[in-house]
Amino acid sequence: TTVTAGDCELRSLKFPLLLQLLMRIGFGFRGPRKKILGQELAGEIEAVGKDVKLFKKGDQVFAATGFSMGAYAEFICLPEEPKEMEGLLAIKPANMTYEEAAAVPTGGLNALHFLRKGNIRSGQKVLINGSGGSIGTFAVQLAKYFGAEVTGVDSTGKLDMLRSIGADQVIDYTQEDFTKSGQTYDVIFDIVGKSSFSGCMRSLKKEGIYLSANPGLSQMVRGQWTSKTSSKKVIVGTASYKTEDLIFLKELIEVGKIKSVIDRRYSL
Repeated sequence: TTVTAGDCELRSLKFPLLLQLLMRIGFGFRGPRKKILGQELAGEIEAVGKDVKLFKKGDQVFAATGFSMGAYAEFICLPEEPKEMEGLLAIKPANMTYEEAAAVPTGGLNALHFLRKGNIRSGQKVLINGSGGSIGTFAVQLAKYFGAEVTGVDSTGKLDMLRSIGADQVIDYTQEDFTKSGQTYDVIFDIVGKSSFSGCMRSLKKEGIYLSANPGLSQMVRGQWTSKTSSKKVIVGTASYKTEDLIFLKELIEVGKIKSVIDRRYSL
């Protein structure tokens, strides 16, 4: 399984106020409803139910548990047919270790969801803010796969890695504010949500699309207004997961188009 910045946010509930309230409703106010966290995993199937047809004992799989959590456990029971935002699994990529495969589902599925919402096309200029994290590293690679010219924004220590996975341009946010550079983009995928909304709008081309994976309430309201009153479009929200999307990522991995980026490994 994996531990990402998203897990740290989940433990401390460092989310915008509206989302924080929804998370409290889902995960408990006074104590955790989900005692074991973790949203993605890879492993070998130990046993299957008598009516299961798609998988068998010994299959090597990777999965996204979604809001049901539980990926940190030694064993977990998942449904053969996925439910909304939970229990999604597929045979893992043949050319990946369990560690590499475990780092795919959450980041890969979120990146794929938003880039498809942005209708990424060949030749477009796409900026990914927060491109060095779980979602961002897959977003860079998927945007390149879709034919875009990609600019990655992150901290100094991640720039070489971003170049290595395909970023055409990189911006060190500790040295430069991309919203003040004068450059404009067809799509801005803002994963971290820390740049000014008005600055991001200035950095969009006339019919550009702004994608936000971590919006605050103000961003949501201003985004709705912007989409209705200008040629620019703002898309915010959470990703929906589908089994066919996980299989699509698996196929891209097996032909060498994308890979997981692991920062460090820990022994249990």
